[in-house]
Amino acid sequence: MSTEATQQERSADGETTVEVRCTGHVRDAVGTHELEYTFEGDRLRDFLEAFFAEYDVEDMLIAETEEEATAHGWAEPPEELPGTWRKNPEGEQTRPYARVCINGRFNEHYDGFETELVAGDRVALIYPFMFCC
Repeated sequence: MSTEATQQERSADGETTVEVRCTGHVRDAVGTHELEYTFEGDRLRDFLEAFFAEYDVEDMLIAETEEEATAHGWAEPPEELPGTWRKNPEGEQTRPYARVCINGRFNEHYDGFETELVAGDRVALIYPFMFCC
């Protein structure tokens, strides 16, 4: 997602290699906390489709419906939210407490699943361990 990204940073065969960081349950399922991952394409959507085909972690991270994306028991948000708050469309949201980050920022702050990735970007797949007393 570097602003200095150029066509030369992408490999000639249409593949992109990113650094993947995994936390919590994702780390357990993948078996490591970091790896390099090469996929066909250059968007976050392309990365996620390829990664999920290889590692069975999609259900941990991605909510298919608005209901699956909503944490229950939270206060209702105000009618008018401050700043430029927005969320990904239904089917492109994460489950409560799960996040997908690119270079340390939530994907919603870029272009969601359409965010362009370049070689060397860091994609974090976050689903923390949660414990209750």
